[in-house]
Amino acid sequence: MSIISEFREFAVKGNVMDLAVGVIIGGAFSKIVDSLVGDIIMPVVSKLFGGLDFSNYFIPLSGQYASTLADARKGGAVLAYGNFLTVTLNFILLAFVIFLMVKQMNRFRTEKPAPGPAPVPEDIVLLREIRDSLRVNSFQK
Repeated sequence: MSIISEFREFAVKGNVMDLAVGVIIGGAFSKIVDSLVGDIIMPVVSKLFGGLDFSNYFIPLSGQYASTLADARKGGAVLAYGNFLTVTLNFILLAFVIFLMVKQMNRFRTEKPAPGPAPVPEDIVLLREIRDSLRVNSFQK
C-alpha cells in the first residue's frame, strides 16, 4: 500500500473528520468565550473590586514605567499577571461550558435498557431436565 493511499484512508476515517470539525468549532467557540470573559465578566468583576482593570496588572522587569500593559511591553520585558488571570478565567469558563455540553449530550443519548438475564441454552435446559428426572427416579427406589 502506497503512502498516499494510506494517508487517504487515514484522512477519511470518521474520527479524523469529527476531530477536524471539533477543532474548527472550538476555534470559533474560543472567540465567543474570549468575548464573554473580556467584554462581560471581567468588567463586572472589575466593578466589584472597585474599578480595577485586571488586564493592566503587570510588573515591569526592565525598569520601565508605564500606565498600560501595551506601553510597558514596548519598553521591555513585563510580567503580565493580570493578563494571565484573565486567560485563566477564560480557560475555566471554557472548560465549564464544555463540561455542561458533554453532560447535556450524555443526557440526550438514548439509554439502552438494562439487559435481562440471558436465555438459557437449550442443551442446558435438557441437561437440567435429565438431572431432575434422575433425582425423582432415585428417590422412588
